[in-house]
Amino acid sequence: MTLAGILEGMRRHPTVAVGGVLILLIALAALLAPWIAGDPIIFEPINRLKAPSAEFWLGTDSLGRDVYARLVHGARISLLVGVSVAAVAVLAGALAGLLAGYFPRVDAVLMRVMDGVMAIPAILLAIALVALLGASVKVVIIAIAIPEVPRVCRLVRSVVLSVRNLPYVEAARSNGTRIVTLLRRHILPSTVAPLIVQATYICASAILTEAGLSFLGAGTPPEFPTWGNMIASNRMFLMLAPWTVFAPGVCLALVVLAVNLLGDGLRDRLDPRISRSM
Repeated sequence: MTLAGILEGMRRHPTVAVGGVLILLIALAALLAPWIAGDPIIFEPINRLKAPSAEFWLGTDSLGRDVYARLVHGARISLLVGVSVAAVAVLAGALAGLLAGYFPRVDAVLMRVMDGVMAIPAILLAIALVALLGASVKVVIIAIAIPEVPRVCRLVRSVVLSVRNLPYVEAARSNGTRIVTLLRRHILPSTVAPLIVQATYICASAILTEAGLSFLGAGTPPEFPTWGNMIASNRMFLMLAPWTVFAPGVCLALVVLAVNLLGDGLRDRLDPRISRSM
């Protein structure tokens, strides 16, 4: 794609451009965190609760830790959790949705299991899993991904139900195409566009959920520099040092906003009806 084509796409779909640029900048900052930010764990009590200055760009927290360093390093965990949860939920949900949509007997059993999982509040399920398995990034990813799988499964199932009786699918079935090939080549491509959009919303929801779990003390360990941990550990000093809470809060809002803008733009871009009307 040429530069002119990219610019034209950005002009037609500004939400995709804005969301993509914001996410790209935050991702670059997260990847370059060891080089553009200091040590997020070391603390110096003599520098506690210092206001933003040339030495500490965003001030220090209650233990004398650099807020800017913890903020940049916290982006790594937030993005890791968001992307990992979206990937796990989309892969597991897509597989379950394909099976449920194509095989009626599997549908009768699998969808009842999904309904049962959806009946459990996501936060309570995540807290229970973290309490059972221990606090770590891996456990948090699994705990947040499980409640998202049924939503993806229902989405893919609805697409499969509307596609499996179309003429080209019937023709492939009558030609003796194997079920695996039929699902992969003729049905799965129809689910790609809605899955991409759904993945962006899952990513944003996972980032917020991880921050909420960390704030409640049921997420990543306290020594991890995450935005939820930063808000939780400094909430008592909000009036005295508001930068310790506002900085991670603003970053959290920006990331979620960027992901949602990207999702809205991709929905408008990939939905033929909306794309034609625009």
